[in-house]
Amino acid sequence: MILMRNKSEIVSRLTDPGVIAVVRAQKAEQVSPLSEALIEGGVIAIEITMTTPNAIEAIREVARKIGTRGVIGVGTVLDAQTCRAAIEAGAEFVVSPILRPELVAPCRQADKPIMLGAYTPTEAQLAHEAGADFIKIFPSDGLGPGYIKALRAPLPHLRIIPTGIAREADVTEFIKAGCAAVGLGSLLVSPAILREANWAELTRQARKFVALVHEAR
Repeated sequence: MILMRNKSEIVSRLTDPGVIAVVRAQKAEQVSPLSEALIEGGVIAIEITMTTPNAIEAIREVARKIGTRGVIGVGTVLDAQTCRAAIEAGAEFVVSPILRPELVAPCRQADKPIMLGAYTPTEAQLAHEAGADFIKIFPSDGLGPGYIKALRAPLPHLRIIPTGIAREADVTEFIKAGCAAVGLGSLLVSPAILREANWAELTRQARKFVALVHEAR
């Protein structure tokens, strides 16, 4: 049986501890052990991207296994059909790298938070007005923490989660700039960890980034 949490409960788990693992697994069978490793390290929010082979089935399996211990979401969602399929499989939050307002309705119907992608201030505000619970600033590496600070000066109501962060030092600075959380892809779940199935190292990395975010706050 898939656990049913309301949106406010899910949102609180995305923002505390404030690290969302963005998982682009090479094989579907990696999703379960890497999720266990992340949760052991304190990263409880795990975004399984649609670029993962058999992503919907992987979400279904890991959502059942993880239960109350973590929050499994879906990323790289580009259309409403995929959005609904992932939610039915057990995804508790939905992330798109682009501004796709059509994803808001199925998420609202299911009482799940939605994160829409944006790059400019206009896109970020449009995503907010469309009903996005969070704004995914992507790719954030080229923009930097200073951009977030400048963006939030006239638009303080935006709940921003940057992804595509390339440097460990920037994680702290993004949080200090006012981000609600950070989305960490290869900086956390590196290709080497996936290739070597080094889940102990993934747990260690998860603990490190959770501590960095905690200290920044």
